[in-house]
Amino acid sequence: MDSTRPALRLFVLHHAGGSHLPYRHWPAGLPDSWDVRLLDAPGHGFLLDLPPLDDAGRLADFLLNTVEPELTCPYALFGHSMGALVAYEMTRRAAGRGLPLPVWVGVSARTAPQPAGPAEPYHELPDAELRTRLNLLGGTPDGIFDDPELWAVFEPVIRADLRLVEEWRPGPGAGPLPVALSAYAGAGDAHASPARMAGWEAYTERFQGLRVLDGGHFYFQDDPRPLLRLVERDATAALDAAGAARSS
Repeated sequence: MDSTRPALRLFVLHHAGGSHLPYRHWPAGLPDSWDVRLLDAPGHGFLLDLPPLDDAGRLADFLLNTVEPELTCPYALFGHSMGALVAYEMTRRAAGRGLPLPVWVGVSARTAPQPAGPAEPYHELPDAELRTRLNLLGGTPDGIFDDPELWAVFEPVIRADLRLVEEWRPGPGAGPLPVALSAYAGAGDAHASPARMAGWEAYTERFQGLRVLDGGHFYFQDDPRPLLRLVERDATAALDAAGAARSS
């Protein structure tokens, strides 16, 4: 194998209201033979100058167009919370467009597709209540809630992300993904409990299992190493299986 060609290219998709920053240490915690790419949605991270997208299909198309030139080796997608549903949509769109499919998809802290949205959408909450709920959920730097100028900048982006998540539904007739998929949940996550995360089994032809880790919605925030060990194990198993299938 060409030594310059990575064994796997892993694209990491961030949560609502987030960016690549909480995942910046992940490349160092995964195999040296992998090329780990941290993606930002428009309006986030390195793409702050672009308007945010509040539709999952449009965001999936944007990101798929971004990474398409990089699909020159086996690749995988990992998404946390909002990133999980975007990874699902990117895979569906790759299949529909005849692009190479990921050898593996990891979905974290996002329940399997639901037929109806939440009874109380976060993106419609009054300002003070939204900040309180987000603060309890975690994952948003405290300074954003405490600084009126920062909140004024990030509030529209956060509401757009929440609307994207809460209004997303899979397209009609969407069958199981033709790829290996693993689900990851925090044992104490009230928003995406392990029981609800197990529902992803129905959305893939090759379910690798549900992995439950200690913690809440952002269970890996303090120490990502337990999650990264599982990601390495699961993605490597899928990569090996794909290689065996090609050579058989």
